[in-house]
Amino acid sequence: MAKPQATRTQRANGAQSRQRILDAAVEIAGERGYEGTSIAAVSAKCGLPASSIYWHFKDKDDLIAAVVEHGFTTWLAALESPGTAQGTAPGTAPGTPLEQVGSMAANVARTLVAAPDFLRLGLMLALVRCPAERRGRTVFLQVRDIACQKTTEFIRTLFPDLDEKAVRDLVTYALAGADGLFLQRELTGDSADLVEMLQLHAQLVHDAAARMAARSRARPAPRTG
Repeated sequence: MAKPQATRTQRANGAQSRQRILDAAVEIAGERGYEGTSIAAVSAKCGLPASSIYWHFKDKDDLIAAVVEHGFTTWLAALESPGTAQGTAPGTAPGTPLEQVGSMAANVARTLVAAPDFLRLGLMLALVRCPAERRGRTVFLQVRDIACQKTTEFIRTLFPDLDEKAVRDLVTYALAGADGLFLQRELTGDSADLVEMLQLHAQLVHDAAARMAARSRARPAPRTG
């Protein structure tokens, strides 16, 4: 029977090995895409034998899906408004709505600047369609839906007067604009300040939401009776 200390050590070593594999895989996949990523390349990058990779992951598709899930965890945290991590509901943190939106955009941008491989890989997977659906693509679309839900909650809380269509339109515009700015930075490099650009985009989304909410409040209430 394994001693408790030995068991804890084995688990810690296993977790460290898994993280090394994920770090290597995200770097390779972010540069080469799905097709250019191989177990052999990941093994060479992380310094662990292929058998160790297969112990943690069933195959390459399983590994890529895990990379997407792992990267999304960090990215999703940046979508939370200031104070949410301490239990504050989205949109109720200190500051005006514009300040909260700007702060969230800056957090997202800094996360993508520090670790762009997750979104780069996810967009590659989303844009390529294959006869057999890859699990990594499925996972990316699933976690993107979560990002949409979080953004929807954030906008609804800040602008409760907006109807469902207005919220959907704003969420679509917000995420599509963020994707476009990320791709622009990928194309032009550091000449595009992603933090500054996403904050500007967030301000435009905020201003559009404020105008739409004002129109909704000015609309006469339906007659009853």
